[in-house]
This record gives sequence, structure tokens and C-alpha cells, in this order.
Amino acid sequence: MNPNVLTITLNPTVDKSSSVANIKPEKKLRCEKPKYEPGGGGINVSRGLVRLGVDTTALFTSGGRTGELLQKLLKEENVNSLPVSVAAETRENFIVVDTSNNEQYRFGMPGEALSEDETQLILDTINDITPFPNVVVISGSLPPGMEPGYIKKLVKLAKGKGSKVVADTSGEALTAALEEGVYLLKPNIGELSRIANKEYLDNETADDAAKELVTAGKAEVVVVSMGPQGAYLVTQDETIHIAAPSVKKLSTVGAGDSMVAGMVSVLARGGTPVQMARMGVACGSAATMNPGTGLFKKEDAERLYNWLSKHKG
Repeated sequence: MNPNVLTITLNPTVDKSSSVANIKPEKKLRCEKPKYEPGGGGINVSRGLVRLGVDTTALFTSGGRTGELLQKLLKEENVNSLPVSVAAETRENFIVVDTSNNEQYRFGMPGEALSEDETQLILDTINDITPFPNVVVISGSLPPGMEPGYIKKLVKLAKGKGSKVVADTSGEALTAALEEGVYLLKPNIGELSRIANKEYLDNETADDAAKELVTAGKAEVVVVSMGPQGAYLVTQDETIHIAAPSVKKLSTVGAGDSMVAGMVSVLARGGTPVQMARMGVACGSAATMNPGTGLFKKEDAERLYNWLSKHKG
């Protein structure tokens, strides 16, 4: 299997983070020197895949000076980029940590709408990729004003090229993706409840709801993220609970994207669904071991994966 993975990020960002002591209103706060990092679901997945040694291309919209900075930051991390030029400035998010209590404040900006020509350019750019990757990851939020049905077009295009599609978005966009049907879905309990039209789900009922999605043809593999409790792997043939290893948690930021990167790294190499889920839990857990906005460290992820494999987690 060709180990190349395409990630698609329609509403990318540059995450600008800093720290300051004692955040108070109407007070001049002198922050530390800011740190800039690439952001957005698919982009983070590609960043994680590079750490795991998987060939990946990150396709994303890029506009203005922030878009240029985003491309520069990805180049520094050796992420192969395929930017689609748009008129609107790429958005920034701002993260600040109050060092007096270690509380983190995250300010997410909405981004700007894309024109009809720009959304068509994205489709044309994807269609022209040769050779086409075996795995396509659609992850992150939609730009303001974009119809959820656009995700369905992306899924249909990728599947038409013979790729396995991984969907990690939310709301109506995720519903649209599932109407077309994807290979791998990674919802949390709340997202699964909404998708399955269930008022409430818990550990006892989540696997049944996931199995209904598989039976209905909405996804071949569902990995339900349970946070510190690990994940449920559900396919047509098996339902397995992968218990999360015990780690010292410093931050949950980036854990979801790290989990997707872990699963996709195994999928791209032809691994089994159980191996995928274990690597996903390992990478997600490893991400929580790092402070701030960082993803996982490769050595942490591999150590946790080996532990899970040994203990049949």
C-alpha cells in the first residue's frame, strides 16, 4: 500500500501562544515572547504523521501574510504542503497561559468565507493530484458560510479515486460526510450521541450506537474516543475496548488530532483496525503528557503503543 496520506484543512490557522502572570481585566499585561505554530485539524494530523515517519501532504487554504507564515512554519516541520491560494487572510488563534495558576485561555477566530471560485479550485486541485494517495483525512472546522454539503463532495471525490476517507469534523459537516460514507470515523461520546440520534450514551451503550453506524454503511470503522478511559473500536466483526495507559496529564490540547494521526499512520501502512486503535490511543495519551499546545513526542507514543500491545489494551 502506498503510504502517502493527503490531509485537507479548509479553515487552517496559525496558533499564537504566550504566557503572563495574573490575568486581570483592564490591566496592561506584559506577555512573554509569542510562539507560532501551524494549526487546524488536518494540518495537525500531517504534523503528527511526519513525526511517525509517514509520507503526507497537507492541503489547505492560504491567504495573506498569515498564510505565508503558515507555509513557512510547515516547511520548518518538514511537512509537504499543497496550499490553495485564497483572497481572505488566513486566521490566527490566540492562546495564553496564566502562569500564576497554569490556567489556559484559548481564543479561536472564525476565519473568512471562501468564494465559489475558491471552493471549486480546492476540488480541482485535489482532482489533479497524481498519483492519488490511498488515505484522505478531512479534519477541522468549515470556513464561515460554507455549506456542509461541500464535505460530501470532498468525500465522494476521494472515494472515486479509490482512497479510504477518514472524517474528523463535527456538526452538519460530519453528518454530510456520513451520508456519503467514510472508512474511519472518530467521534467522542457527545458527537456519537448526536450522529446516532440518541439522547444519551454511556460506556454501556456507545458501542451499540457505533455498531448501528457501521451496519448502516456510514463508516467501516468507528473509534469512539473516551478521553482518559481510552476508546471503543467497532467494526462489523468486532467490538473492543482499548484502555488508555496511565500517564501524567499536563494538557489535553492536540490529543484528538494526535489520536487521528496515530490511527492513520497504521492505516497507511496496512495495519489492522486493532493496531490502528491502539496507536491512536497511544498518540492521544502521549499528547496529554506535553504542556501547552504541543502534539505528541514519537518516543512517548511508541512506548505507550508497545505497552498497549503487550497488555492487549
